[in-house]
Amino acid sequence: MGRLVACCGAEAAIDAVRTETLPPDFIAQETQDHHIPDPTQLQLAAPTRQHIPDAHYHQSADLARQRIPAPTQHQFADPARQHIADPTWQHTAADLTQHQLNDPGQQQRQLNDPSRQQRQLNDPSWQHGANPAHRQTTNPRERCETTLTQEQITDSTEQHVTAPGQQFGTALTERRTAELTQRLRAWRARLESADPAADLANGERSGARFIIPGSPEWPTQLDQLGPRRPLGLWLHGSADLRFSCLRSIAVVGARAATAYGVHVAAQFAVGFSDSGWTVVSGGAFGIDGAAHRGSLAADSPTVVVLACGVDVSYPTGHHELFAAARDQGVVVSECPPGVHPTRARFLIRNRLIAALSRGTVVVEAALRSGALNTAGHALSLQRHLAAVPGPITSTMSAGCHRLLRERKAVCVTSPEEVIELVGAIGDDLAPQPRGPVVPRDTLSETTSRVLDAIPTRGAAGPASIAVAAGVSLDAALSALGGLAAAGYIERVAKGWRTRKTPSRTYVKADETAPPRQYPSDLTDDDDLPPSPDDP
Repeated sequence: MGRLVACCGAEAAIDAVRTETLPPDFIAQETQDHHIPDPTQLQLAAPTRQHIPDAHYHQSADLARQRIPAPTQHQFADPARQHIADPTWQHTAADLTQHQLNDPGQQQRQLNDPSRQQRQLNDPSWQHGANPAHRQTTNPRERCETTLTQEQITDSTEQHVTAPGQQFGTALTERRTAELTQRLRAWRARLESADPAADLANGERSGARFIIPGSPEWPTQLDQLGPRRPLGLWLHGSADLRFSCLRSIAVVGARAATAYGVHVAAQFAVGFSDSGWTVVSGGAFGIDGAAHRGSLAADSPTVVVLACGVDVSYPTGHHELFAAARDQGVVVSECPPGVHPTRARFLIRNRLIAALSRGTVVVEAALRSGALNTAGHALSLQRHLAAVPGPITSTMSAGCHRLLRERKAVCVTSPEEVIELVGAIGDDLAPQPRGPVVPRDTLSETTSRVLDAIPTRGAAGPASIAVAAGVSLDAALSALGGLAAAGYIERVAKGWRTRKTPSRTYVKADETAPPRQYPSDLTDDDDLPPSPDDP
């Protein structure tokens, strides 16, 4: 319906649905979009069915004339069709009776009979009833090059009698015409049951508002959908949709999400909100709900795109979540109030999630997840697509891994990396991850070489350390003093060795401290219950 409205306008589309008549412009658009070839082009592209020997051509013409009704006066007046009025063309019709036409095997045997073909070629009356355009060829070998099958007879017959310039039905295939007709009937049934005035009244009573293209709150990025752009949107919430979607990121994923996926989705949503980005999602269980909760927890507006009316809470377990989203963000739907969701509407609304945001992040998705449908819409709109990697043993991350393997999505592991992908070039750069800084990173090159030359077990003198480090004795002595002052090494009777640092996981107890008493040591035996074995 949206394609019909985009093609000819809302009023013309309604008239077309009521009258069940397809506008010619819409037919031409559908034909071009579905790449339906012109039958005349198919005939021109089949030279094997046009270069038919003369004798076989006249035999097929005889078969065709038995199927063509009697010529009209207009045909008699047409010089190009005068050969139809010539009674001599029926000369060979006696050779093929109705029983022979119904018996393809007998007809094929007659066509393959060399003696019969030779008699037809030598018969002047046969040539007299032929098309004048084909009388020049008299070579029997050329005329008997191929044997005409039943399919070739049918094709040549249709080509001989088909007139150019038929109605638009020749441009559309029978299947496409039936599909469009069925859609018109379905649209007409829905149009008769629609009540726009009642929908507006119900939306006003529930606090919702309706916007159309050109409204101040209409997001202009939806225009990139072209014919798939919604006719209007129902909104329910305190946030401005257009302003909220200026810097927005879509977070989608599986409904049956794992604890890992829920944690990542909430963490990403909090990071986006802290950086001033709005989270757009579908309000479903799993990844969608975690993303909305993370955005609301960071006191940031969120956009919930539903596949039902804005006054319907689906799923019902997110009733409180949708209420919080209306207070802090906005709930969006292209369905009127009171409409319940269907499976097809979930797939249809996914294009809105991809179009409202500047990029889409797939946190978790199985191979048949609906989140991959949203990813496909993002790619068709030339929007950024990112995917979060997961465990290779998790089926909930198999869809993300396929997107990464096919190089359709960018691998992201933090909110900063997503913002760098969808943000302004040079302004929203993610910090480079670095490992932890240890105290040895501050040592000079000479000092580090001396420290590496000091043995961990045993000890070594300054001369041996200088030789092992490849430095002079003075440089080794200077480095040894600095390392000893910093606590890296210690001096023993045999020389220098590396100081052992205590383990952080286990700290040895102080020997001077009193022993720790456990509850079992403080309990008197008389306070314990008697044993069953005691007398």
